[in-house]
Amino acid sequence: MMKLLFFNLFLVAACISCATARIPEPLTGRHTGIKTGADQTESYVPYLAGKRVAVLANPTTRIGDKHLVDSLLARGIKIVKVFGPEHGFRGDADAGASVNDAIDTKTGIPVISLYGKKSKPSKEDLADVDIMIFDVQDVGTRFYTYINVMGRIMEACAENNKELLILDRPNPNGYLVDGPVLDMRLKSGIGAYPIPIAHGLTIGELAQMINGEGWLPGKMKARIKIIPVAHYTHDEPYTLPVAPSPNLNTRQSILLYPSLCLFEGTIISQGRGTYYPFTVLGAPALKGRYDFSFTPVGIKGMSATPLHKDQTCYGLDLRKYDMSELIRKRQINISWLIDLYKAYPDRSKFFDRTQSNQMGDIDKLAGVYDFKKQVMEGKPEAEIRKSWEPGLAAYRKMRKQYLLYP
Repeated sequence: MMKLLFFNLFLVAACISCATARIPEPLTGRHTGIKTGADQTESYVPYLAGKRVAVLANPTTRIGDKHLVDSLLARGIKIVKVFGPEHGFRGDADAGASVNDAIDTKTGIPVISLYGKKSKPSKEDLADVDIMIFDVQDVGTRFYTYINVMGRIMEACAENNKELLILDRPNPNGYLVDGPVLDMRLKSGIGAYPIPIAHGLTIGELAQMINGEGWLPGKMKARIKIIPVAHYTHDEPYTLPVAPSPNLNTRQSILLYPSLCLFEGTIISQGRGTYYPFTVLGAPALKGRYDFSFTPVGIKGMSATPLHKDQTCYGLDLRKYDMSELIRKRQINISWLIDLYKAYPDRSKFFDRTQSNQMGDIDKLAGVYDFKKQVMEGKPEAEIRKSWEPGLAAYRKMRKQYLLYP
């Protein structure tokens, strides 16, 4: 996969490897008013002058059309090392694949992986660093792992008295605050903080919440400086200029992700192993119940061993689903999961992780123990949602304290 614009390679690979695959529209976000934190170089490049800088980066870490690391180096900023999250610094690792330390071939800068042997910078890693930069695109959900990476970066900076500069970016699902608030007994790599599935915050706002609510170990507080997004509101439609990760490669997939990621705790494929992940749902056992079908295959850089690999899956095609309906309701859609559970021939297998190491833990994904039980007992959607409301009401009130944008 190409180092930065990996989505362009997806299009080429699709033509070669899967002639029948429907190729998604590329992400082409251009917003005349909105200006990301990174793009406001006048607000922070002078502040970095003379400092030894480390950057947490992936392919979304950009100033305009150029990677932030490459751009800052060209501006004379001293970058001593780069930290890479899931998928790696240049974005060339599969989802969930361990990433090793390396030397960036383009710049010669050491790249330290935070998705392999370690999950946060060590004291030694930060010894020659004056300031850390966090600039990674989030998509506004609790189980999207980059917010957990940010929390660990904040922790490391607090422990070692290092300043953290956060270059804020819009949340493409910023309009949405919904889902159960995480029961901290279910804290995991896909849920570190007591926030709902869709948290409705930018990374800068969430960093303020983590500090303000004392969620770092020992209630430490990181020393943070935020460059806010200019001319942004939470209701502002925002199409990302670069795919935030290989399996979120269209605007449709990004907007559907808060609803469809719950299916990772089920036997239903969300389209990993196709060139349109998180826009389709299906399983082999649903043959005869749905007309639409797709076949997951191994795709390097996206999903080498997807659920139901090389098997025809039958289910729902959401590639043309009218997203204005979700946006109007301001809710994640759980009706698809409820309906597919009811349609599944052997319901005892729907949430059974022993069938596949590709399935996630539905309790950890939902963030509460009740959700799976409610679906299995056939509880109405309205009753399920009502059970979320006490936690959501308290969260919405807390959230107001940390908002940077209307």
